[in-house]
Amino acid sequence: MNAIREPAAIATPYYEAAGDEVALFEHAWKMRLPLLIKGPTGVGKTRFVAHMAARLGLPLFTVACHDDLTAADLVGRHLIGDGETRWCDGPLTRAVRAGGICYLDEVVEARRDTTVVIHPLADDRRLLPIDRTGELLEAPPGFMLVMSYNPGYQNFLKGLKPSTRQRFVSLRFDFPSAAREEAILCGETGCEPMLARRLVSIAGSLRRLRDVDLEEVASTRLLVYAARLVASGMAPVAACESAIVESLTDDPEVAAALAEVVRATFGQ
Repeated sequence: MNAIREPAAIATPYYEAAGDEVALFEHAWKMRLPLLIKGPTGVGKTRFVAHMAARLGLPLFTVACHDDLTAADLVGRHLIGDGETRWCDGPLTRAVRAGGICYLDEVVEARRDTTVVIHPLADDRRLLPIDRTGELLEAPPGFMLVMSYNPGYQNFLKGLKPSTRQRFVSLRFDFPSAAREEAILCGETGCEPMLARRLVSIAGSLRRLRDVDLEEVASTRLLVYAARLVASGMAPVAACESAIVESLTDDPEVAAALAEVVRATFGQ
């Protein structure tokens, strides 16, 4: 249960829109439609959901999905304490009761049978049956179910079934354009435009590499980390090697090749 974060005080997180995703989210919420967000790691899917929750004034219940996540983790379970048994709502149930947003991050990492519990919520019924208490909760108008996953990282055993995927309106995220990524870095970290330009150049070069075996390429999130390290007084090359290079690979030879790109960008 430590992967579950309770809703905090709502403040609007910084978000740089790429297109009409804000309008799509608002229309889906108004029409009580669930939303599926697809895209690579670190391109702003989670930040976007947090931004929209704050924009709409809704409590946000975020679940970081993993392969041990069960239906009970989402819905709730009976707990024993102080000599008595009491029911404890899971984050999905709390989101329904509160009329907020339940965000299942990287949903394909959860057990495949876990997604079955969301099916009645993700169609026109908008119901959450709680078998262990006998309740049948009807989602209020404010409730919204949002899921995300990285389709480029999934395999045959970790993909959404068509019966689940076709219950959702879908939105695809990708790496931002260079201009937008520079704006994100400046807006998120307050870094100088020249540093943002160099970091985005590094990311672009690493994303275009074809002869280096990387499970994931440099994400916008890693660029933000590098910019924050530089803002704290760390040398740019060292910051990039720590925040970008070493985060992408454990292979010393691959790391050396990536570091060369970093040094060349900063003229070293």
